Amino acid sequence: MLWDGLWAGRNSMASAGGKWLACLVLAGAAWGQSCLTGEDLEGPARAGLEAAARKYFELAVKGDVAGLQGSAISSVAKAFSGIAAAVRENQPSFSKAQMAVRATYLLTAQGDTPLERAEFLCGVFGKSGQTASSAVFVLNGLPPGRYGLVILDATGDGERYATSFVLQDVSGDWKLGGFYVKPVLSAGHDSGWFAERGRAFAAKGQSHNAWFYLLQARNLATLVPFMSTRETDRLYDEAQKVASADAPEGFPAELAGVGKVYKIKSAFAYGVAGEVNLVVKYEYADVSDTVKTYAENQAMAKALVTKWPELREGFGAIVARATEVSGKDFGTLVELKGLK
Repeated sequence: MLWDGLWAGRNSMASAGGKWLACLVLAGAAWGQSCLTGEDLEGPARAGLEAAARKYFELAVKGDVAGLQGSAISSVAKAFSGIAAAVRENQPSFSKAQMAVRATYLLTAQGDTPLERAEFLCGVFGKSGQTASSAVFVLNGLPPGRYGLVILDATGDGERYATSFVLQDVSGDWKLGGFYVKPVLSAGHDSGWFAERGRAFAAKGQSHNAWFYLLQARNLATLVPFMSTRETDRLYDEAQKVASADAPEGFPAELAGVGKVYKIKSAFAYGVAGEVNLVVKYEYADVSDTVKTYAENQAMAKALVTKWPELREGFGAIVARATEVSGKDFGTLVELKGLK
């Protein structure tokens, strides 16, 4: 079962550009739930969780999929393809990375039956809610048990990943219950950089650029999808304040072009090779004629820039992706510098 399927976070403004590479797990609580982290998490308990996470990280570094699968809880071991793919894809980067523990959490769900909504409040909270040292985890239908979350920073060759291990206590042994790999840099920039740029765009009245940059800042700051922090909450609130009337979700539902209307499916900022681009997916009947689809992608990008000229200042290019109902698509990189 996916922990993502159990997640019921306060805000679901997740970027389609987020690269979640694996996330398989178990399930949560009945009568109550508690969380220990920071100074409240005693030495032996912390050491056990972090030792398990380090062991599993070393197996990932070696590309030892069989070893990880053999250490997983039964429900995850039976459906291991997602984790296996994530390990294989990231193993070259892991082998060059330096690893350090960022945060460790011990979650306890009590009772006899799954809790409809399990909410774990971790760390120190203030009068206004979350603080720099707090976190909130929200999951639905979590069975009783003890769970751990260890977030590791893996850094090397200009790349940075948050590598998170969800663990379940099975007869005193911390078994693997979930594995997430999340890039925390986009175009070489972190969440703070995107947030600063978003605020600068907002100050200039460029609400669309501000939205996409603040959304990307929140995406980079969200390490696992069922977790919120003071920073992710603040970035969500900032994005909501700049949301424009013509695109409350960040992109127009319908975009008028020359002689036609494009139905936009999604749009999000995405960094590559040091440049921030805007990916825009729109509905398209048939992408098999690539020459025709290429021209349509160009036309859609031009229509969007005509509607929102500010995009020229915010992005190097628009990646237009004509998308069939089946999900099959065809993309075109449309440089904004030369687009007329």
